[in-house]
Formats: sequence, structure tokens, C-alpha cells
Amino acid sequence: MILDIVSPEAKLFSGEVTSVTVPGVDGSFQILNNHAPIVSILEKGTIKIAASSFNFSKEVASKFVRVNDQTYTLEITSGTIEMKDNKVIVLVD
Repeated sequence: MILDIVSPEAKLFSGEVTSVTVPGVDGSFQILNNHAPIVSILEKGTIKIAASSFNFSKEVASKFVRVNDQTYTLEITSGTIEMKDNKVIVLVD
């Protein structure tokens, strides 16, 4: 599935991922390929991204923390997520 993470300042990430875990207001939840359509509000916490490869621009690479070769995390203060047709869009603060 395709994941786009966008902040007011810049597009932080765009690429193919195997899963994304986000901090929902009722607890964190994971989205996998072919997930049902969803729109949700996010609270302060950590977004965990799993993919076979990552390509960050130099300007935003410092915002992500490498867990291992296939997992990175991103700290957010709030946001919104939408999943539809195997495309995930995350708007973050």
C-alpha cells in the first residue's frame, strides 16, 4: 500500500509500505494492505512505519528514528489519517 505523511511544512514521507501503526485517540492501531476504508483522528504519540526500503529527503530525514532496516518511527503531536483503496494519507502536526 502507499503511505503519504504530510505536515504543514513539507511532505515527510511518500512510498510503499507493508504496515503503519498510528496513535489513535482510543489507542494505537495498525493498518495493513487491503484494510477497510477508515478516517480517524490521531493524538500525540509515535507512528511506526514498516517497509522493505525507505527513501527520505535530506530535509526531513532527521525527524525519523531508525528501529531496524525495515522499520522507522516518527513522533507526532496530533493528526488525521485516511485509508482508502490501499492509499494511506496521514496529516500530522
